[in-house]
Amino acid sequence: ARDAASLGMNIVGYDPGLSIESALKLPREIALADSISSAVAGADYVSINIPYIKGENGTHGIIGKDVISHFKPDAVLLNFARGELVDSEAMKQFLDDGQGRYISDFPDDVLWNHENAIILPHLGASTAEAEDSAAAMAAETIRQYMEKGTIRHSVNFPPTSLPEQPFQTVRITVVNKNVPGMLALITEAFAKAKINIVQQINHSRGDIAYNVLDVDPVTPDGAPVSLNELQKEVTMLEGVLSSRVLFGTPGIGYARNVNGEYFV
Repeated sequence: ARDAASLGMNIVGYDPGLSIESALKLPREIALADSISSAVAGADYVSINIPYIKGENGTHGIIGKDVISHFKPDAVLLNFARGELVDSEAMKQFLDDGQGRYISDFPDDVLWNHENAIILPHLGASTAEAEDSAAAMAAETIRQYMEKGTIRHSVNFPPTSLPEQPFQTVRITVVNKNVPGMLALITEAFAKAKINIVQQINHSRGDIAYNVLDVDPVTPDGAPVSLNELQKEVTMLEGVLSSRVLFGTPGIGYARNVNGEYFV
């Protein structure tokens, strides 16, 4: 309503549940009607902004024949709320008889191909271009995780990204319970194996913490380290859930701690 008013439109609204507080926030130029029919009468554009409620006294088909009969012949109905709010048959009759328009992002079998209806994708992700972009983004997200341990767009893990892996280091990821002292236990396991942690990052979300570490696989005295033994040592720490060594083929090197049993 505010945007329409800023465009110089004369605004008439109807809301049976409008509170005094909400009414005071409306622009002074907005006139309030006492019914939907009186609100739409004489309107060039009608915008629906109500929830869809099923059942008795609900809003299913609330924009029906009775309300549409008060539309101007060339009125434009904008429905970006719910498709079920509009009686499709009544709207089709209106579009057949006049120069009105129906614009919505809820296609149905009756109106989707009417010459006076403009049906848009309900989501931007429903366009062909967005589908391609979403697929590419999903593939890139998985690739980043498999190859670098980077987490993006996760619903239950924290976003985590460690800078480019230094030369001749091995990247290891560790998932653990988000409880105090876990990071110290993990780094201590590397210290006992005389492994230098070149860089690391630790992020948490809710009950989960996620670590990415780049380590030097050779001890200060030049002795190589068994990554298999180190991984088992770290994974079996109390509170650690899983680990992964990012070396060689992406996707392998995964280990889990399941109720005190080691699985690879």
